[in-house]
Amino acid sequence: PPGSQIEYPECVCCLFTPQSLTGHKNPVECVQINTSEEQVVTGSQSGSIRVWDLEAAKILRTLMGHKANITSLGFHPFGDFIASSSMDTNIKLWDVRRKGYVFRCKGHTQAVRSLAFSPDGKWLASASDDCTIKLWDLTQGKTITEFKSHTAAVNIVQFHPNEYLLASGSSDRTIKLWDLEKFTMIGSLEGNTSPVRCVLFSPDGSCLYSGATDSLRVYGWEPDRCFDTVSVGWGNVSDLSICSQQLISVSHQLSTVSSYVVDLKKVKKTGGSVIQGIIQDNQPLTDPKDPKGAALRRSYERPTTTCSAQRVKQSSDSDRRSPEGERRSPSEDEGDEKVSSAEIHNAEDYKEIFQPKNAISRTPPKMSEPFPAPPEDVVSCAKRPAVGEGAPTAWPPPQPAVSTAKAKPQHHPKIILSTRNEPIGLNVADFLPVTLSDEEALSQIRKGHDTMCVMLSSRHKNLETVRSVWAREDIKKALDTAVSMNDLAIVVDLLNIINLQSLWKLDLCTTILPQIDKLLQSKYESYMQTGCTSLKLIMKHFWILISDTLKATPSVGVDITREERHQKCRTCCKQLKNLSNVVKNKAAQVGRHGSAFKELQLLMGPLDDLL
Repeated sequence: PPGSQIEYPECVCCLFTPQSLTGHKNPVECVQINTSEEQVVTGSQSGSIRVWDLEAAKILRTLMGHKANITSLGFHPFGDFIASSSMDTNIKLWDVRRKGYVFRCKGHTQAVRSLAFSPDGKWLASASDDCTIKLWDLTQGKTITEFKSHTAAVNIVQFHPNEYLLASGSSDRTIKLWDLEKFTMIGSLEGNTSPVRCVLFSPDGSCLYSGATDSLRVYGWEPDRCFDTVSVGWGNVSDLSICSQQLISVSHQLSTVSSYVVDLKKVKKTGGSVIQGIIQDNQPLTDPKDPKGAALRRSYERPTTTCSAQRVKQSSDSDRRSPEGERRSPSEDEGDEKVSSAEIHNAEDYKEIFQPKNAISRTPPKMSEPFPAPPEDVVSCAKRPAVGEGAPTAWPPPQPAVSTAKAKPQHHPKIILSTRNEPIGLNVADFLPVTLSDEEALSQIRKGHDTMCVMLSSRHKNLETVRSVWAREDIKKALDTAVSMNDLAIVVDLLNIINLQSLWKLDLCTTILPQIDKLLQSKYESYMQTGCTSLKLIMKHFWILISDTLKATPSVGVDITREERHQKCRTCCKQLKNLSNVVKNKAAQVGRHGSAFKELQLLMGPLDDLL
């Protein structure tokens, strides 16, 4: 669930002590643990991604690049790569060993909700709110095909563990099955009364489990049929997993996480009713006489292991299907079948191939990496061509790191200038190549427009509130109201009015000095300028008063007004001392900002004499 901290409660399926990983500054939207359970990757509302070492409980890598909420994350089955999707409609593939992303997949027009790597690690499937599923070829860096049969947002995609088959679940309450050789839909599983949130193939690929808001269903296909239905009130079910003949699911609601266990020994995985005809047939399906004919499609190629005397023949690039989806002729299939058989009769062999337990047997040689990684010293990824239509058929070799190694990163945060020649949020690279259509160009320009409108509307509403408080009471109450809104933009607007009309009072200083601290350390030049101007006026109008009050000898008798003024001056002096340290640090900068802080440092020099 959303939250700035990730909790791992102790449970029966993963026995380790509770652990907290703290580091995100925005609510966490997505969590994924890798196969070896050594690393976890998390994505936040701000678009940042963090990779954690579970054993050391520390951050290994922070990945920045998305502009909106992270919606889905996935570890590559063999390499040190991560795929991420976001509400900004983009998909990015990251090399965990480096800061930059390998490439960006562009093509969806709305938020991407789910990602899945194929078992062989060569393909990536994505599901989106635009009702489509896209299939990406990672070795080619481009879209293979797009499926469009859903009538509502697609929430989840899942590859079959063995065959070239893909399942997708949607808010239209259906599950579609797609043949990845012919790239056609082979089944539409219906019957759910609420949106499908999760799908999961059984480990042997014989059936499909679907999680909707109110039930678990077990499906078969070719022909389409429902084996069993289990009523489960798990609500926002987020994930399904199978362990020791038990289906374990997790759901969330606000700050509560719930886990459910379904005993699969009591769930029917054969027989059932044909969905289209409501025909009941409780007899188990007849097993095929020829076991080799049970697999209607090709199986994924994985790294060879020593568990079997037979070695699966590695197909060459020319044997690989074309993106158009042409299937090999029956004679070719039969010829390959004689050379190599995908059957595994020993259960232990199956576990060793498809459910490995250590990283060595799961990791292929280095030459098997599905896509080239960027050089270690390359930080910017804008030079890489975008993935999608018009992308090259193969990635060019990475450029040497010699030219980029000389450039040292700046230690100071980048200042956003108050006057700019180009708007923030628009990247010139997004408009290249020049073959971009008008509609695509407008889409790039409109990025973040709705968010900006919401932000400005909220800001206008807050300013109206501050204005009404000022008219009804006084400026001190208006300033307190602005500070309580926790929005520096409102504080800056109000400070600009106070500075312009010289409305400063000692009462205001105690409230505004902590806010000036935030303004001076802001990345926005306009905020820094307002903070500097306000601090200069405070020193000009009130420093002599503060100094004289603190140096004065205690009065005889009780003088409440004097005591209150003395308390305010002492508070202001303490806050000014803190600001003096900030100004000294900023004065070391080079350029006009450093000059402004040096001037302010000289103005605040008397503070050292008093303290």
